[in-house]
Amino acid sequence: MRPVRAWCADSEVHVALADGRVIATPLWWYPFLSKLNDNQLNDIELMYEGIWWTAVDEGISVKSMFLGVKAPGAKAPEKVA
Repeated sequence: MRPVRAWCADSEVHVALADGRVIATPLWWYPFLSKLNDNQLNDIELMYEGIWWTAVDEGISVKSMFLGVKAPGAKAPEKVA
C-alpha cells in the first residue's frame, strides 16, 4: 500500500499506489484540510504508508483510506434539495 503519487481534486484526496491502484476519499473526511487553498492541498509529502500535509502538520494513512476511517469531527456536507 505504498503511495507513489498523491493529489487533491474534485473534493477528493487521490492516492496512486505502487501496485497500480488509485484510491480516493472525500476531502470532508479530513476537517484539518478545510482551510487550505489548492496549492497547500497539493503540497503533499509521501510517506511509506501514507501522505502528509506540511501546511497543517497532519497526515493520513493509506490503510485508513481503505478502511473508511474519517478524522475526528468529520461531518458530511449537507445536501442541497
